[in-house]
Amino acid sequence: MSNLPIIALDFPGISETKDFLSKFHTEKLFVKVGMELYYQSGPAIIEYLKENNHQVFLDLKLHDIPNTVKSAMKVLAGLEVDMTNVHAAGGQRMMEAALEGLNSGTVSGKKRPTCIAVTQLTSTSTSQMNKEQLIEGELERSVLHYARLAKQSGLDGVVCSPLEVSDIHTTLGSNFLTVTPGIRMADGNAHDQIRIATPEKARELGSDFIVVGRAITGADDPLSAYQTIKKAWEGIQHVK
Repeated sequence: MSNLPIIALDFPGISETKDFLSKFHTEKLFVKVGMELYYQSGPAIIEYLKENNHQVFLDLKLHDIPNTVKSAMKVLAGLEVDMTNVHAAGGQRMMEAALEGLNSGTVSGKKRPTCIAVTQLTSTSTSQMNKEQLIEGELERSVLHYARLAKQSGLDGVVCSPLEVSDIHTTLGSNFLTVTPGIRMADGNAHDQIRIATPEKARELGSDFIVVGRAITGADDPLSAYQTIKKAWEGIQHVK
């Protein structure tokens, strides 16, 4: 699984997605399919992406009782996605059940999808966590707690902001994956994200994967925007 920038395909349907991807010609991408696109298009969008040799992160953030998550993951494993996720707040037993489902649903001879856990959404602030989730203390402490729980459960890594990556790798090891949304160019709009970073900063902080949405999908020239971000992420050039 290559660590290309992951493009968030936040489109309402498969036709808009195909139109967007046509701008990339034969380039092989790592893309994220979220709730909106998957709920509208279903497995057909995954099939289309895999037929075109794109890597797929299926971002459904499962959070339910362990048996339900296990059954759902067994189905998702059959789609042969490269990465999928759950909410760490579902607890250790639920995360263990997710892995059980993925293992049982993976086709013989194929690699199980990478499974990661969402810690705290990058749109969440410490104040919001304190008041609405009734979790006291700093947000970074909660993220690290959920990351520990995910590792204890056998998961491959977590979704977090780039700002928490260093603590996670220091505590849980460099092989525990950190997938980081909230990536913006220095002059970009933060939109509804709070804990954000540029591609260069994410690389400096040690992110294993970055997820980029509107900075690419909303650009006048998505291919050029992608190439700029890819070069910045790879450290090929400094983008001001």
